[in-house]
Amino acid sequence: MEIALVIAFVGLLVFLAHLFSKLFEKTRIPDVLVLVFVGLFVGPITGLVSPAAFGKVGDVFTIIALVIILFESGLGLTVSTLRESILRGIWLTLINFVATVVVLDALFILMFKMTILESLILGSILGGTSSAVVIPLVNKLRLQQGSRTVLILESTFSDVLCIVIALGFIQAFKYHELRPGLILGQIVASFLLAAAIGALAAFFWSTALNRVRQLEDNIFLTPAFVFIVFGLAELLGYSGAISSLAFGIVLGNIQSLPLPPLKKLTFFQPIKLSKREEAFFSEIVFLLKAFFFVYIGLSIPLTNFLLLLAGLVLTLVLFLIRIPVVRLAFDASTTRFDASIAAVMVPKGLAAAVLATLPLQAGIEKGVIMQNVVYAVIFLSIITTTVLTFLIDRGILRRFYASLFSKYAGESPGHQGSRNEVP
Repeated sequence: MEIALVIAFVGLLVFLAHLFSKLFEKTRIPDVLVLVFVGLFVGPITGLVSPAAFGKVGDVFTIIALVIILFESGLGLTVSTLRESILRGIWLTLINFVATVVVLDALFILMFKMTILESLILGSILGGTSSAVVIPLVNKLRLQQGSRTVLILESTFSDVLCIVIALGFIQAFKYHELRPGLILGQIVASFLLAAAIGALAAFFWSTALNRVRQLEDNIFLTPAFVFIVFGLAELLGYSGAISSLAFGIVLGNIQSLPLPPLKKLTFFQPIKLSKREEAFFSEIVFLLKAFFFVYIGLSIPLTNFLLLLAGLVLTLVLFLIRIPVVRLAFDASTTRFDASIAAVMVPKGLAAAVLATLPLQAGIEKGVIMQNVVYAVIFLSIITTTVLTFLIDRGILRRFYASLFSKYAGESPGHQGSRNEVP
């Protein structure tokens, strides 16, 4: 009976996703927020559907959603914008991660009586932002392209940073030895080699597209190849997320890249995805995003009120930390609106949810507390991000946040444009 409900719910959700998207265009109420509450209602509140009904498929699905969202966002990034934004994206990632870990560590020690190493593990898990949440949100807001790119890059880079450092601290707990040099080497390797895998895959696929298009029903082959790139990078021990993003960036810019020696080769005739293929990817991202956020709502445990309260306190602290972080990371040429949006873009997501299960598996005494706290922060940070984004976008909190960035640039006519502009 539950399986029948799940299937019916999936069909209904496709219709609701389009309705909520239209609602966002008319009212600016984020469809992300509504989708999370739909999942919360049919899951923890009413018990109609449980994450267990999806089995292992649920976990696999969230990764598929992340891979496709990253690839599609990479297709929309130009080389010039990336060149201007990558250093700011790295700077924002590092400042936010360090500030989050330092402040939360002190709170974890006070609130949960954790050891320093336990608090470092939990702080590292919560030190990033979720690309699966950030990318759909910023793509629908009227941000400057540079600011949008910085936030997309931060959400992608921070996943890698959180995973590598959290795993390093867990290893230190298990073997009673911390190796900073090894952790740093893993971070650099994960970034550079993962990006190289994605770029090389894009060169190969761009030359293969002409032949691929001669096959019948070929439109699914590009997403299938994205999954292969992700899986290959992960199997080699690097970041599949970075590889997917790099694959999208290079494939989206392949014809404008300065490659004169390669272009003289007869077999190297790179081409971009067609408008039809890009539209197909856009529709896939739309549907996957809808299922992802409903699944997030389904998966939130609401059984421990005290841990939920602790999660609320930690979420509020995260948003307070973010204000000075943005002031340090963005220069005065950034508009106040962009800085205000960046200051509330602190959602946690898939990477945090996966990492939250590892302390318990590693035999850490407070592993259960860590897992429940992380789930609470994921849920509350997504809700807070979407609500604050809505209030700033509608002008309700815009003046307050603009006052925090009074030395930043005012709104310019060029700032009003976006690829999803709303009159």
